[in-house]
Amino acid sequence: MYNAKAYSAVSATAPLASDTIARRDLTEHDVQIEILFCGICHSDLHMVRNEWGGTVYPIVPGHEMVGRITQVGSAVTKYKPGDLAGVGCLVDSDGTCPQCKANLEQFCPNLTLTYNSPDKHLGGVTYGGYSDSIVVDERFVLRVPDNLDLAGVAPLLCAGITTYSPLRHWGITEGKKVGVVGLGGLGHMGVKFARAFGAHVVVFTTSPDKTEDALRLGADEVVVSRNADEMQKHAGSFDFILDTVSAKHDINTYLNLLCVDGNITLVGAPEKPLDVSAFSLIMGRRNLSGSNIGGIAETQEMLDFCGEHNITADVEVIPIQKVNEAYERLLKSDVKYRFCIDMASLKSE
Repeated sequence: MYNAKAYSAVSATAPLASDTIARRDLTEHDVQIEILFCGICHSDLHMVRNEWGGTVYPIVPGHEMVGRITQVGSAVTKYKPGDLAGVGCLVDSDGTCPQCKANLEQFCPNLTLTYNSPDKHLGGVTYGGYSDSIVVDERFVLRVPDNLDLAGVAPLLCAGITTYSPLRHWGITEGKKVGVVGLGGLGHMGVKFARAFGAHVVVFTTSPDKTEDALRLGADEVVVSRNADEMQKHAGSFDFILDTVSAKHDINTYLNLLCVDGNITLVGAPEKPLDVSAFSLIMGRRNLSGSNIGGIAETQEMLDFCGEHNITADVEVIPIQKVNEAYERLLKSDVKYRFCIDMASLKSE
C-alpha cells in the first residue's frame, strides 16, 4: 500500500476535508494514474450526505477522473506511463456474467463502483477521485483524446456517457427529432450529442432565460414547458425525448409529444415515483424507459466521438478547497454546467 492525499467526509453532516488514504500497490494488471481533474456529480453530494442510504464513512467521492498514467503493472498491454487516461463510475466487474460478456458492465450484479463499494483488494470500501492518484485494473481505464480540454473531459465519464448511451441505443441519427428536458449538467450534454448525431434538437425548460444558452449549445428550438400552446405545437412529433429532470414533474406531458413508437428515456432520478397514464403509452405505442451510464467499450466510443467532434462539458474549474462551497451552489443549480476540480490544488494541502 501507499498513502495518497484526498478529500473525505467523516459523516453525513461533516464538510469534506483534507485526508490521507491508502491505495493498493499495483498488481500485474493495474494502472496507476495521477489525477489531474475530477468532475463533481450530483450523486457525489447525495452519497456524501447519505441521502440514498448505505454510505460508509469516511467517504472519498468522485467518479469523473482524467489524469496521466504514472506506472503500469507487468502484464498491462494497453497503456504506458505518460498516457492520458480516464476513470468513470466503474472500477471492476465479474467479467463472466451475461452483462459483462455483452459489454454492459454497468449492469453486472457484481460490479465495483469507483467509490463506496466493497474493496476486494484492501477491504473496506473503494475511494474515488477527490484524490491525487488512483490504481485501477486496466480493463476499466479509458483512453482520453489528447486534443480536448482535460477539465471539460472529466464530466464526460459520467454526465457524458449517461446522455450518449441512450441516444445511441435508440438510434438517433440525422433526420430524427429529439427533445431534451432540462438544461443542466446532463441536459447540456444531451443537446451537444443530439446535435452532433444530426438530429433536430428541441430543449424544454421552465426558465425562459435559458433560451440563449440552449441555442448556443446546439438546440434548434427552445420550448418553455409551462406554455401549453408552445407544447401543443409539438404534439405527436418527437422520435425521442431525453428526460434529465430529477424533480417530480408530469411525464405524461412529454409522452404525448412522442410520435408512434417514440421513446422517452429517463436519466434524471426524481425522489418520488412519477405518475404514468396508461393512455399516454397505449395511444401511440409509445415507450418509456430508463438508462444510467454505459459499458467500458461504449464509454470509449463516446470519448473517441468527442475527440472527433470536439465535444466537452461546459465546466467551472475550482480548487479542491472550494468543494464544500460548490456543493452548496450545486443545490441551487448555480453552475454552468458542471463543476470540475483542478487536482493540482490538492498539492498545497
